Amino acid sequence: MAVGRALAPTLPSTLLLLRGNLGAGKTSLVKGIAEALGAASPDEVTSPTFTLIHQYRGGTTPLYHLDLYRLEHERELIPLGMEEMEEEGALLLVEWGEKFPILLHRAWGEILITHTGSDSRQIVVTKYL
Repeated sequence: MAVGRALAPTLPSTLLLLRGNLGAGKTSLVKGIAEALGAASPDEVTSPTFTLIHQYRGGTTPLYHLDLYRLEHERELIPLGMEEMEEEGALLLVEWGEKFPILLHRAWGEILITHTGSDSRQIVVTKYL
């Protein structure tokens, strides 16, 4: 969460992929980002694994947290309305977006979280060209 709070002011309002294995801490990172942006308290932020999208609007920048783990085909992205979210100037944090080449081409970049020990993580932010 602390890393999310520190990163939040540096993130552009656009599509950003969150990568990491199950349990890596992607949702915890979003909790910190949401708190720093004033979009939601950490207790309000939960994984959208079954709902696909959680929306947080408490701050000046709309925040959407998407989890695409359960989707299998790019055509399933269309009804989510991601383009409309981007057009409103929102920050879209997308888990498992790397499964879909169209999102890899549209994303500003990614945050990769890797386990490096029982309670430690390596977090790398990469801006795509």
